[in-house]
Amino acid sequence: MQMLKYVGRRLLLMIPTVFIMSFIVFFIIQLPPGDYVSGYIARMSAQGEIFTEEMIAEIRASYGLNRPWYIQYFYWIRGIILHWDFGYSFSYYRPVWDVIMDRLGITVAVSLITMLFTYLVSLPIGIYSANHQYSAGDYLFTIIGFIGMAMPNFLLGIILMYLMYVFTGTTYVGLFSQEMLKNGVHWYNLGEFLRRMIMPIIVIGMSGTCGVIRTVRAQMLDEQSKQYTLTARAKGVSERKITYKYCLRAALNPVVSGLATSLSHIFTGSTITAIVMNLAIQGPVLYNALINQDMYLAGTILLVQAFLIVLGTLISDIILGWLDPMIRSEQVHEG
Repeated sequence: MQMLKYVGRRLLLMIPTVFIMSFIVFFIIQLPPGDYVSGYIARMSAQGEIFTEEMIAEIRASYGLNRPWYIQYFYWIRGIILHWDFGYSFSYYRPVWDVIMDRLGITVAVSLITMLFTYLVSLPIGIYSANHQYSAGDYLFTIIGFIGMAMPNFLLGIILMYLMYVFTGTTYVGLFSQEMLKNGVHWYNLGEFLRRMIMPIIVIGMSGTCGVIRTVRAQMLDEQSKQYTLTARAKGVSERKITYKYCLRAALNPVVSGLATSLSHIFTGSTITAIVMNLAIQGPVLYNALINQDMYLAGTILLVQAFLIVLGTLISDIILGWLDPMIRSEQVHEG
């Protein structure tokens, strides 16, 4: 019952938190000089179009950009609350939520598979490295881990695309071939789609995988040196039980704490990597919205990211309470 009160209180705190974050996001988007109309006028003027001050004022009024930014924020957030209306995308000439939904499915699919890849690969390697400290395998995974954390994802993507081209004659750029874009994804070209998924998943998931490996290894080694582990080993408890029941459970705490960021990445994916590898996910949409000062589209994407971070923090706190009795006790006392 106390735990339910704790969760309920956190859910109530999410509401003002999201509102404050939405206000900050909208304010920051407005900081660069100019707006969408300024960029539009500049592009059209470069092509020879002539605009008078009256024409510019009329265009700005038609987009609702003639009002102060806080008034624009008020109408934007009111539309979201009352009508689930996130505004109109200036760049795509469509409602913002329709633009987001176009790529939401493939973005979530790529991100969830990447998360699955990250944890399925990193956890066994981290456990192995901790249980075989200073072995040849530990040194090998340590080197790979440092390289994976230090190398930018987009650079790794370029290298893999080059190697793919050298050995296969194609780079498999993008998630869809021209045939798939024309006819859609069907059972007969599903194999090609899955092949195209391999490289983006490895590239996007590499840094996260290497980071989790280093975290799990360090935490496992720390737990193995604690008194309760030494006592359990002296009493004849099997190494397997010590590893998986005690050490790993404690080592998962920092991994679970990173769930908030992981949830946010599910919605957007890796922006720069997606641009380099021509992936049809949300990241490039956010980039283009920021470049074009398409404030309602950029604001909505950032708002959803902020909400997912808050939600992920709540979920990670609940999981941490389940994993660690000490944290669960503190949460109950807070309730």
